[in-house]
Formats: sequence, structure tokens, C-alpha cells
Amino acid sequence: MSTPKVFAFPLEEYAARVAVLRERMKDVGADVLIIDEFEHLAYFTGHIPTAAMYQCCLMPAAGEPVMIVRSLDGPMLEEMSWTKDHILFDDGDDPIAIVIAELKRRGFGKSRIAVETDSHILLPKRLKAFKAALDEATFIDFGGHMWEQRLRKSPREIDYLRRCAGICDVATLAGAEASRAGVPEREVAAAITSAALKAGADNTRLLLMQSGPRSSTLHGGLGNRILANGDIVHIEMVPHLRGYTARSMRPVSVGAPSARQREAAQALISLQDAQFQAMRPGAHAGEVDAILREGVLKAGLRDSYTNITGYTLGLVTIPRTSDFTRVFLANSAWRLEEGMVFHMYTWAEGMAFSETMLVTATGAERLTQIDRKLFIS
Repeated sequence: MSTPKVFAFPLEEYAARVAVLRERMKDVGADVLIIDEFEHLAYFTGHIPTAAMYQCCLMPAAGEPVMIVRSLDGPMLEEMSWTKDHILFDDGDDPIAIVIAELKRRGFGKSRIAVETDSHILLPKRLKAFKAALDEATFIDFGGHMWEQRLRKSPREIDYLRRCAGICDVATLAGAEASRAGVPEREVAAAITSAALKAGADNTRLLLMQSGPRSSTLHGGLGNRILANGDIVHIEMVPHLRGYTARSMRPVSVGAPSARQREAAQALISLQDAQFQAMRPGAHAGEVDAILREGVLKAGLRDSYTNITGYTLGLVTIPRTSDFTRVFLANSAWRLEEGMVFHMYTWAEGMAFSETMLVTATGAERLTQIDRKLFIS
């Protein structure tokens, strides 16, 4: 009995994506494109491979694409991908040699081959091997094109992000409830993870969490502290749904917060609310960034502000954890467009607040719906 297909998107949506991609290939004169960035494999073919070995898709200017995939991942390829032409290789094989052989066999040995020069998977050694073995071909830099194509989200993508944002809300509330004096950090993390998985999260690395003196170490690892009165617990949710990730950050005060913490939390929220109001189609990213960055510095909440205030959200797979195709910095010169989705965040004095924000035709919509406040346990 065959395993049923579980496409993340309708076939018509995949076809539309490929049609746009082929127009860009035509613009640069490419006969075939080697897609090996795993996010792009997922976006265009539906298949999300593992990073253990090189895998790719040969996308010709016309005709069926060719998937070259590790045999171990074959069953998932059959389930997830709409593609039909599949070459499977064993762990003892050299996947680069197989790709080279397939390009030659299919008549691309002397053609114009586009490659993702900004791929996390196409290592310099691999590109060198391609060029050495296909010395009669012309290699074309296709960097940037696929990242840009993915910036504006379709209704189905937005639905996944909206559902994923709901997971953030449910799990954060579970974490706030579990954050009590005398409770180990890991029990709080377990409550959050359990709630997220029950709510539909597909991944198991769901959470960034620290407490007490480490609450402002946003990317720190989970520790072994026992929560105490006066602690701030930092909860950042990073669930995935069908490869799409939403994000949110909230602080939880264990016991009553100080007056200074209450004031700082409210100031951060108010400044970020003003930033959200400015997130409209056509808005200048640097100006949107300045509302928060300059406001935080002027209020004396931080001595310096060296980090971004937001970045792209959407499809994110290994080896990445975040998408910086678009970021909010003081010198950002790009403009917001309808359908873009961002993780907008700020922090000061150990307290972080963030939301998953969708740019709509009329302004910004907050996909994460949890209360914007300093939670108190």
C-alpha cells in the first residue's frame, strides 16, 4: 500500500512558484539551475532533506525537475514532493559525482548552469568540483533570486504562520504559569515544550529560555537554575509548522517586579507599538527601525543599541534558525511590501518583547495575540 502524499501546498501554488523562478532563469540566460539550499528545495519542490549529505534539484528551463536525494530520505521525498523524476544515491556514493553525471547525461555538460552562490550547502569545495568536471559549461551566479522571491507570502503561507503564532501564544502562557519560585528552569521548559507540541508544533527545538542574571542573554542555553523571587524569566518561542516559524518573546517576573521594571516594560511596549503603527506598505525600513532604536536610547533604557529590531519570518530549515534576507537597522534602505512577515523584537534590563508581524494593505497585523505585558507569576 503506497504512502499518501502530504503536500504542504496545492500543486497550483508550486507550479506558480516554478513559473516565476523560470522567468528569472530566463533573465540570466540559464539552461538549468542547481537548487541545493534546503529552504529553496522545500519552497519549490516540497521536499525538506537532512543536512548529512549533499542533495539537490536540477531545475531545467523547461521540463521536469530532477531530484537527487539520499536513499534514506527517499520515502519522505515520495510523500512530500510533487516531483516525479528522482535519482536516489546510497551513503557510499559521492553525490557530487552523481550530480555531475546526471547533468552530462541530460545534455547540460556544455550549457549555462546557474548555481546558488549564497547557498549554505554549496561549499567552495563542491563548487570547485562542479567547475572542474564541467569545464565546458558556463556557470552563472544565481545568488539572491530565490531569497527575494520568497519575501512576499501567499495566503497559505500566512495561514501556516498564523497557526504557528497561535502555538507561540499557548506555549508562552504555559511557561508563565509554570514560572514559580522554587521551580527548576527545566520544568518550565518542559511545560512550554509540552504545550507547543500538543498545540501542533512540528519541531522539538522550540524554545530559548533563561532566567535570573541570564535573562538578557537572549541566545543562551538552558541552565539548571531554581527560580527565585525577583527573577525575570525570558521566554522566546521558536515553533515550526510545515517548516514555517513564528516567534514571540515575553518576560515573566517571579514575584512582584520592581517599579523600575514595570516602567521599563511599559516604555518598551509603547515604543514598539509606535513602530508597529509605522509598518505599512511603502514604509522605509530605516525609518521604522529608528522609532524603536532611537526611542529606547533616548529613554535611557539601554546605553547602546547594536542589534537589529526585526527580521524576515517564513520558511526556515536547517542549517539556519533565522532569515535575515530583510532586517531592520538604522541604515536599512529597503521598503516594506504587503505580504511580508517579520519578527520584531526589543529588550532592555533583562526583559524582551517581540511579535510576529504581517504587513497588510492597510498596515501591520499582529499574528501573535498574547497580551503585551510583563507577566507576573
